Amino acid sequence: MAQNPAAKFASMRGKTPEEAKFFWTGGPVEVAPRTWFASQFSGTTAFETNEGLVLVDTGTKQFAPVLAAMLRQKTTAPVHTAIYTHGHIDHAYGLEAFLIPGQRKPRVIGHRAMPARFERYQATAKHNAALNARQFGGTVDAQANDAYQAFAAPPIPPDTLYDDKLMIAVGGEKFELHHCKGETDDHTWVWSPERRVLCPGDLFIWAVPNDGNPQKVQRFAWERAKGLREMAACQPYALCPGHGGPVIGDTAKIVHMLSETAEFLETVVSRTLAAMEAGSPPHVDIVTGVELPTSDSPWLQPVYDDTEFLVRNVIRYYGGWWSGRPSELKPAPRKDLACEIAAMSGGAKALAERAEKLAASGEFRLACHLADFALEAAASDADVQAKVAAVYDKRAESELSLMTINIFNSAAAYARAGKPFA
Repeated sequence: MAQNPAAKFASMRGKTPEEAKFFWTGGPVEVAPRTWFASQFSGTTAFETNEGLVLVDTGTKQFAPVLAAMLRQKTTAPVHTAIYTHGHIDHAYGLEAFLIPGQRKPRVIGHRAMPARFERYQATAKHNAALNARQFGGTVDAQANDAYQAFAAPPIPPDTLYDDKLMIAVGGEKFELHHCKGETDDHTWVWSPERRVLCPGDLFIWAVPNDGNPQKVQRFAWERAKGLREMAACQPYALCPGHGGPVIGDTAKIVHMLSETAEFLETVVSRTLAAMEAGSPPHVDIVTGVELPTSDSPWLQPVYDDTEFLVRNVIRYYGGWWSGRPSELKPAPRKDLACEIAAMSGGAKALAERAEKLAASGEFRLACHLADFALEAAASDADVQAKVAAVYDKRAESELSLMTINIFNSAAAYARAGKPFA
């Protein structure tokens, strides 16, 4: 019998280098003279110059004090300039912790699109709190939960914005900022030509790129691929990623990592577009029909995002919102459809029992469709709740990417609460 995908990766992960772990924690690591990298869930890089620190990313508000304490083991220099590679809360919200008493307010740089991101967060704070609850395996009552408060503007927002490229000089040294859409539309990668240190932000994360997240806004795999090739052309001495550990002193390896990741993304995009060009079939047929690229490299394992989800984002960019199924153009309410299917099948319990049998045989995709209909038809039935939860528990155990596992764990939690994933 084939090895369970999650078990397969667990066994491989034990053989991969420590820095390859998406959640690598460590530091401060000197990656070049007067240059340090540290990570606590996400990474930060500090360049000490004669005018003070150039700080690339600042972590979450929660973890920033830990990162700052790591960094202050090496330098007491004030922060002259902070660069946010993008506006996610694990990169742009912790600057206050790095400031020393009495120092001047630092210059804070971000891409031109960043303020609009913060405005979207504030306009959809409870929505985003619910999405993140599911993404990390839980449930949320958006009307009563305080998690939405995390989706405010950062305590110290950018005061300097740029469009495509920006060259700055601090302490007599040059730093290059390059815009590149990828996981976000406001992403920046930073290059220090004198120290040959590359800070890609989340454009490189020691995993299949997070360009598919099923709950978040449009992502741009093809643009990220271009950016990765531009980064590889810099021939970096050190790579300081948004997640995972640094790579130091091995330019050939860094170039290979960046180039292989670019090729991986280009393959996903080209195969998806080819499927769309073949008569524009319904979206689900494209998703299930595209041959997904794989890699044995530790930096291209689907440990967070799922490669299949990247296909969805390509379709979303080039196609419309309609799935291509005629019945889904103006669909019936899901509960009405679920009740009708349950009635034809002998009741919601019969649907749930059939879902359990399919899950037991590994037919998880089909099983989950039936489980959804069962729960939507009889959400208050404790027996149906338990059976549907069991299906999603098994589905989560069979998956590899953290995002997929957690969403299915969330589905199980909702089922136990008698909520059809609302």
